[in-house]
Amino acid sequence: MTVKRFNVIMTEMLSVAETKRRFSELLDRVVDGERFVVTRRGRPVAVLTPATDEATRSPTSYVGLAAFAGVLDDWPEFEEVMAEVVASRQDDHGRPPPDFDDR
Repeated sequence: MTVKRFNVIMTEMLSVAETKRRFSELLDRVVDGERFVVTRRGRPVAVLTPATDEATRSPTSYVGLAAFAGVLDDWPEFEEVMAEVVASRQDDHGRPPPDFDDR
């Protein structure tokens, strides 16, 4: 049961079967700000929560390291550049380079 008191929303736990049966109703309630934990055999497996701007971004709008996902596959000089980076790391710091041959 979801209880609203003092502007706090308690999260309701529902089985997969109950979630499937009430899905449309649950989505309407999620739009109003409620959250639901979906369980399978008593263990949490998913959360129904209002969508955020971050969750609905297109993959091309990611920033930081996520922006590089898949990009390096299309960079033909990647292995050559990485070899230079590894060599300079060894020269500059006296540390052994990482062993990439164990893949």
